[in-house]
Amino acid sequence: MIKNLQTVADVYQYLDGLFDQDVDSDTLFASSYLRGLFSSAVSHFSDEKQKISTAIIQGVTDKLAQAKTELSPQDNAIVQNFWLALQQAILN
Repeated sequence: MIKNLQTVADVYQYLDGLFDQDVDSDTLFASSYLRGLFSSAVSHFSDEKQKISTAIIQGVTDKLAQAKTELSPQDNAIVQNFWLALQQAILN
C-alpha cells in the first residue's frame, strides 16, 4: 500500500524507494517510466517541497497520454494502473 504522498519530494522518495524493496519487474518498470514523466511535468513548477497540485497531476496525465505510442498495449496498461494507484495516494 502506498502511503499518503503530499509533495514532489514524497513522490520521488516513494518511487526511488521501490528499487530497495522486493517488488516485481512490472512495478519497477512502471515506477521508473512514471518518474521520468513526473520529473518532466514538475519541472515547470517550484521545487521538491512543492505540494502536489491538480495541475501537476494533469501534467503527468497529459504526458502519459502523449507517450502512449512509446509503449506496447500491455506496458501502457501497467503504467496507467500504477499511475492510478499513485494518484490515489496523492489525493488521499
